[in-house]
Amino acid sequence: MRRHLPILIVYVFAALLTPAARAADGPTPYPDPKADAAWPGKGPIRLHGWMVDNRKHFWTQRAKDQGAVVFVGDSLTGGWKADHLAKSFPGLKVANRGIGGDVTRGVLFRLKEDVLDLKPRAVVLCIGTNDLSTHADPAIIASNVSLILARVREYDAKLPVVLCTIPPRDHKDAPTKPNAVADLNARLAKLAETANDAHLKLVDLHTPLTGPDGKPKPESFAKDRLHLAPPGYDTWAKALRPAFEVLNIK
Repeated sequence: MRRHLPILIVYVFAALLTPAARAADGPTPYPDPKADAAWPGKGPIRLHGWMVDNRKHFWTQRAKDQGAVVFVGDSLTGGWKADHLAKSFPGLKVANRGIGGDVTRGVLFRLKEDVLDLKPRAVVLCIGTNDLSTHADPAIIASNVSLILARVREYDAKLPVVLCTIPPRDHKDAPTKPNAVADLNARLAKLAETANDAHLKLVDLHTPLTGPDGKPKPESFAKDRLHLAPPGYDTWAKALRPAFEVLNIK
């Protein structure tokens, strides 16, 4: 029996190390999209192959992006190319954690590993337009955003957070319910107002990206009138700078 003891010890040691080793291999896999209870929050769930790939890539950047200002959201954020984002905020370490097609529940699920584990200098959040594409209730979307903010505050009560409203959209193949964008943005503004949080600032993206006709400014958007073009990101950066100054993000 004694001669088998070293082998037994090896097996026990391996069993103890396996969970940690597995965790170090990559991000926690997304739950089954049909398993509603496995996802935090309420409302629509979206899961596509590229989301898994994006998170695997993010995982490889974890060491490099420690202490950055982390931008998190959907394709509006993800489309802000790395070189353009860096030039928009010279001298500021930034990291982009936007995933195309993402919804509020997706951000809730991946918030810790993709954002908070980076020990961010600050967080810029813009999420909800894809929830609106599914005709989700703006009240539910805002509730999920509130949960995101609460989790950030559980992590750090004084972490600077910039909450962005949803830009205008006019994509014929992904229409929203009438006044849905305005409804959601009003709820996001109310969240920021009632939070009584000196380290949280709301940034209005809708007004500066909307033309006189109430629709997306053509020069700021791609041809689909949903995603931003480079001038649109310049407008976003300009809108963020006063909030960054107030929150001492530098």
